[in-house]
Amino acid sequence: MKKYKLGLLPKVIIAIVSGITLGYFLPEGVVRIFITFNGIFSNFLSFCIPLIILGLVAPGISDLGKKAGKLLLITVVLAYGSSLFSGFYTYFSCKSLFGYLDLGNAPVTIDHPESISSIPFFKIDMPPVFDVMTALILAFVLGIGAAAVGADTLKKFFQEFKQIVELLISRIIIPLLPLYIFGIFLSMSYSGSTLQIISIFGKVIGIIFVLHIFLLIIQFCIAGVVGRQNPFKLLYRMLPAYMTALGTSSSAATIPVTLEQVKRNGVSEDVADFCVPLCATIHLSGSTMKIVAMSLAVCMIQGLPYDLQLYSGFIMLLGIMMIAAPGVPGGAIMASVALLQSFLGFDGQSVGLMIALYIAIDSFGTACNVTGDGAIAIIVDKIAQKH
Repeated sequence: MKKYKLGLLPKVIIAIVSGITLGYFLPEGVVRIFITFNGIFSNFLSFCIPLIILGLVAPGISDLGKKAGKLLLITVVLAYGSSLFSGFYTYFSCKSLFGYLDLGNAPVTIDHPESISSIPFFKIDMPPVFDVMTALILAFVLGIGAAAVGADTLKKFFQEFKQIVELLISRIIIPLLPLYIFGIFLSMSYSGSTLQIISIFGKVIGIIFVLHIFLLIIQFCIAGVVGRQNPFKLLYRMLPAYMTALGTSSSAATIPVTLEQVKRNGVSEDVADFCVPLCATIHLSGSTMKIVAMSLAVCMIQGLPYDLQLYSGFIMLLGIMMIAAPGVPGGAIMASVALLQSFLGFDGQSVGLMIALYIAIDSFGTACNVTGDGAIAIIVDKIAQKH
């Protein structure tokens, strides 16, 4: 009989609930043990981030040369454009809506107050091999160069390095995340700030849910205009894929259902078979929305800058990171950690809270991603017919 394996989402929920609960009862010494672990894990994460960027972005760019084709390029541009639209749409909407929540004046701090309980027993410094921007530039230079000169040896190295990075994420970082999240909520609960943060982010999550519905309506209105079909009928036919993604929290697991519904929307079989599996990997407009909205809320609470100029660069690079994000649970938020730290100035506590909240509503982001794939498939199919 096959043993039941607990998924990442249940583990994160257990970590959050137990962290909040035990924070009121555990002695100071035990709290410091988990703060020590969190400090070590946070430093390890900072060490890995440049390697993750290089391991994901460089092979993604070099593959475009190997798989060259107008249809591929069109699909990638549409996926990137959709992520950009999602990012800016979310930024402007949330900046206005969060103003009504008065997050900037919320009497909350994500960091626990300075006391003996916030001091780790010891630290282990793990300086990165190079910084985040160096990793991004190096990934672009090597990826574009390998595609341009047809460097097969370098491409093979990229693919093998990517496998190592994905193994690092799926076998080490992701399994340790629940313990890291437990430590964050344990320390916040011990300091007495957890309930205020949960209350605030409960409202933020409600806003994200409403915005992602409107995003899907906009995507299918555009697809309906291009495909000359009723957008609401197109969206209605994608509901089975949406509901499947809610249950599985996996774009890959939803591909068979997404394929069937996309074909019911009139997309040719060849385009559907090409576009749906590709978009399941590179089209993450729902994930972009969650990251932008939650990061904006954290910036407002923490008093960090969140002006349009800053967020424009953040969203543009985030769109690239979403295309390169690994197909593992939590892969999108892990790929964006570098940008959260380098662009927005997030510390370990803020990043940990972002990861916890992201995974807690991961299924809604996945459902938005795969449903939006249907809109892109309709547009690509129309372009393919014309050419």
